[in-house]
Amino acid sequence: MSDESTPTGTPDEGRSQEIGGPYAHYVLVVLVIVYVFNFIDRQILSILAESIKADLGISDAQIGFLYGTVFAVFYAVFGIPLARFADVWVRRSLISAGLLFWSAMTALSGTARSFSALALYRIGVGIGEASASPAAYSMLSDYYPPKWRATVIAIYSSGVYIGAGIGLVLGGWILDEWTAAFPANPPLGLKGWHVAFMAVGLPGILVAAWVRTLREPIRGLSEGLVTKPHPAPYKVLGTEMAAVIPPFNVVEIVRSGASLRFNLIALVVIGVVSVLLIGLTGSVAQWVATGIGVYVTVSWAQSLKSRDPATFAMIFGSKAMIYTMIAFPTIAFVGYGVSFWTAPFLMRAHGATATEVGIWLGLGAATGGFLGVTVGGVAADWLKTKFPSGRLVLGYVAIVGTVPAVLALIYTESLYFAFWINFVAMLVGACWPGVPPSTANDLVMPRMRAVAGAYYILVNTFIGLALGPYVIGQISDVFMAHGVASAEALRNAMAWSMLIFVVSIFCLIQAQRHLPKDEAGRLDRARAMGESLDGSASS
Repeated sequence: MSDESTPTGTPDEGRSQEIGGPYAHYVLVVLVIVYVFNFIDRQILSILAESIKADLGISDAQIGFLYGTVFAVFYAVFGIPLARFADVWVRRSLISAGLLFWSAMTALSGTARSFSALALYRIGVGIGEASASPAAYSMLSDYYPPKWRATVIAIYSSGVYIGAGIGLVLGGWILDEWTAAFPANPPLGLKGWHVAFMAVGLPGILVAAWVRTLREPIRGLSEGLVTKPHPAPYKVLGTEMAAVIPPFNVVEIVRSGASLRFNLIALVVIGVVSVLLIGLTGSVAQWVATGIGVYVTVSWAQSLKSRDPATFAMIFGSKAMIYTMIAFPTIAFVGYGVSFWTAPFLMRAHGATATEVGIWLGLGAATGGFLGVTVGGVAADWLKTKFPSGRLVLGYVAIVGTVPAVLALIYTESLYFAFWINFVAMLVGACWPGVPPSTANDLVMPRMRAVAGAYYILVNTFIGLALGPYVIGQISDVFMAHGVASAEALRNAMAWSMLIFVVSIFCLIQAQRHLPKDEAGRLDRARAMGESLDGSASS
């Protein structure tokens, strides 16, 4: 096995690596399981939301904040340095350590007795989960050839839907069974939602040990661009952490030669906008957390431009990258928001139990999502062989399928029809997750893949996860404040959220215009930035 005390990038035991062989499939299965745990721990909050709201006395917007913003900001921010670390360190070990940490934080969520305590543990879950996907994208890109990239990443992404489904089923069942067994004075004061968090968190600790046994692949071998080991990976982690943690980020800005004046102007502008949004919505925690996340992202980008201009240029100098990384996160805005609020909505509108909703929504999410993302990945790779921007077509498919499915889901008077249409909504809405990370990988060099993946996750997390559930919850609260019943308020909020698809379509069109040129000129753009293509590592 490789030794983390030595420079990374060296394959385990000096072995040769087979591209796309049986061991690659084994790694893919294990990483899917990791992603399953990632989303069990994340999505279970949806089915527990009504119980948590009642116990802690919080609003729809605050629940959206717990699920989305407070998790998302730290997930996105820490994803940047951890992704950079994944590009220079042992990726399987990083994933293992992250899984151990977020599983422990999920289990500790079962001890929370206040909104602030639960928010603190959600921060921990977000930081831990930030370690997984960028490193997984990078590993899988080294274990499989580029022509299979969207398919493989789509299969990995199926863990989202399997995990979300399991989280709904387990969460609803545990909640109702525990409440029925202990309607009053439960053991140690643990409510059903406390026990649910513990039940899904603890097994992840065992899976973390399993992940640690995986072999580290040879970085860049799948494209014939083998990257030499980085001589000082821990120094890279320290530098990247300093770039995203205030006030150390200011020191890093000065040290790297970036503009302190620009940084301070950005801080003031972000602060003013945050204050205005707080005044508009009354949500102090939401916009303070979001403002911090945006400021840290700006600081990181400044620092990256000075420290690694080639990576900065490959990511931010590509119009195809920029438009792709806005198009799909705006689709995710609806996906995250609607999928989170569907369970509470059906419980309010139809009087369904947590077990009933959890089982049927969970099955729909697991089966529909798995089929959608897998078939979508295969279709994306096939379309890529027909024309350069073929993968992006899946974005239009998701939008055209999601709108009628969601409207049917929230306006039907039949609970069981709603369960069936949820399956359809998941099927069409899940066809695209393999597209943006595979597109990002196609537009950068092998040593930049994890950072490019983290950039996508950052934007997707801020737009989709931090804003989607919160905005729907906030709109719902506004409707309720004007006398609208809670179910109808939530229905209206979910319907209005789909207006963001106008932005999605515009950005998809622009991305399709620029992708062929940007991808074809990848190596030329890298050379123009002084990037060595002989496998030498860059700091």
